[in-house]
Amino acid sequence: MAAPWRWVIPVTSQWWLARAPPGWARRGGGGADSWVRGGGGGSSPPSPSPAPAHGPLPQRSAASGGGVAGAPSPPPAPARERPRLCPYCTWTMEEKVSAAAGLHGRRGYPAVRSLGIAVDENNVRPGALQLIRELRPQWETERVKTKLFTDGITNKLMACYMDEGMADAVLVRVYGRKTELFVDRENELKNFQVLRAHGCAPNLYCTFQNGLCYEFMQGTALGPEHVQQPQIFRFRQEVPSLEVLEQEVAWLKEYLSPLGSPIVLCHNDLLCKNIIYNETEEHVRFIDYEYAGYNYQAFDIGNHFNEFAGVNEVDYSLYPSRDTQLQWLRHYLQAYKQLSRENQGNGGGVVSDKELETLYVQANQFALASHFLWACWALIQDKYSTIDFNFFRYARLRFKQYFKAKSVVTALEMPK
Repeated sequence: MAAPWRWVIPVTSQWWLARAPPGWARRGGGGADSWVRGGGGGSSPPSPSPAPAHGPLPQRSAASGGGVAGAPSPPPAPARERPRLCPYCTWTMEEKVSAAAGLHGRRGYPAVRSLGIAVDENNVRPGALQLIRELRPQWETERVKTKLFTDGITNKLMACYMDEGMADAVLVRVYGRKTELFVDRENELKNFQVLRAHGCAPNLYCTFQNGLCYEFMQGTALGPEHVQQPQIFRFRQEVPSLEVLEQEVAWLKEYLSPLGSPIVLCHNDLLCKNIIYNETEEHVRFIDYEYAGYNYQAFDIGNHFNEFAGVNEVDYSLYPSRDTQLQWLRHYLQAYKQLSRENQGNGGGVVSDKELETLYVQANQFALASHFLWACWALIQDKYSTIDFNFFRYARLRFKQYFKAKSVVTALEMPK
C-alpha cells in the first residue's frame, strides 16, 4: 500500500514551506513565516495546491478555496475519472457534502442542518446567540448563559446553556482565521458523522458559515498530570532552513516507511485537552476530529506520547518513561487485538513481548514525525492566527525536540 504521508506535509501535497513556486521567495534568513513575491510584493505565502482526496494529508488541505489574497493561482489539476470507493471508508473519495435545502447529508448518516450565519471570531457571543435562537427557539435568549473556553489554539469555542450544570449546553465552535489552509472542513464533517454513528462523538446540531455546533460532553479535559494515570490511559531550536527541512522530509519518508506500522483510523491530535474522562461512568471519549483520518498507527500513539509534555507550558521531562509506555502499549494492543475483526471469536488479546517491543520502537520513532508536523503547523498559525498564543516559540520548541530526540530513537532496534 502506498504510504499516506499525512503527517509529513502540513498544508497540502505540495509543501509550500519547503518549495515556493516561481516568483516567491522567503524574506530574511531565519523564518518560514515571511514571504515576498519577486519585486518586493505582498507578504502572504504562496497559495497551496489542493491535495488529492487520499493523498498527503487531505484533512489539512485548503478545503474551501484556501487561497491567499494576491497569491498566484495553482495550475489546474489534470482531468481524471471519478475515483472508486475508498477501501477504508463508506464514502467516495472526492464526494462532496450536499448542501441542498440547508442540510448536509451522507449516505447512511443523518442529515446535518446548515445555517447561513457567520460568527465573528473576535466577538463570538452575538453570533452564538443568533445560532441558539435557531437551534433552541424555546430558550429565552436573555437568560442564556455563555462560557468562552480558552484552551484551544486553533478555533474559538463557546458554550451556550440554561442549566447551571451545563447539562443542556450547546457548543459553538468558530473556525480560526485561515485555518482552511491546513484543515479540510468537509473531511472533518465526514469524520464527525461517522464517529457519531458509532457512538464515539457527541451530537452534531448544525454547521454554519465558519463553524459548527455540537453537544457538550460532560467530563474533565485532561492535563499533563492526568495522562500518565493507568486508570485513564487503559481506556483510551530555531527554525531550520528550508534546505534542511526538505532533507528531513525525505529522510522521514525513507526511514519510517519500512517500519511496518499498520494503517488505521487515527485521531491525529490527541493532546490532553482532546481527551474527556467521565469519572462517574468510568469511560474516556475523544473530541475534535478536524485532523482525523487514516494514518500510521504508530504516529497516533507517538503523537499522544509527545502531548504528555503539554502545550502552553511545554515540559519534555513529562514524556512517558519506557515502563509507562510499555504498560500503556500493552493495554492498547490487548484492546486492539480483541476488537480486530480477524481476532473476534479466536481468543484474541494475548500480546507477545515481541509485539510489545515492536510497537514501542515504532511509536517512539514516529514521534519524530509528530514533532516535525506540529512545528510546521505552528509556523502557519504564527502567520495567520488571531489567537493569543506564541506559535513561533512553539514551532522552535518542537523543532528543537525533533533534532534532540532523533539520535536517541533511531538507536532503538526492532526485536529479532
